[in-house]
Amino acid sequence: MAKKAASKRQPPAASERPATRVSATAESPAPPAPRPEPGMGRWTFLTNHSHVMILLSRYPSMVLREVAMQVGITERAVQRIIADLEDEGFIEREKVGRQNHYRILTSQRLRHPIEAHCTIGDLLLLINDRL
Repeated sequence: MAKKAASKRQPPAASERPATRVSATAESPAPPAPRPEPGMGRWTFLTNHSHVMILLSRYPSMVLREVAMQVGITERAVQRIIADLEDEGFIEREKVGRQNHYRILTSQRLRHPIEAHCTIGDLLLLINDRL
């Protein structure tokens, strides 16, 4: 009994691919996340939790898909991070129509003993002040 040859599927040519839609809304006017320079390591000084919080402080109504793209993680990971931040009292979520609006509770202290003398507001001021 002869086996049927496995056919290898080829991806469509670039001209045949559907165009990807990019939407820029007033709530999330964030520029695309910069790509790391060649030769730089893949680690960062700040955690994904802090990256999510920084973005939400700048763009309180940013959709989670956009947050995920900016941070470079999955949308599900962003959902878990937001749940962590809400559970620990670092952010509050308010439903505005069909959108969520996030408020950062800037008076909360940072969690690690080395930085516990600083607040979330101090961190955000340091990062956002340079923009």
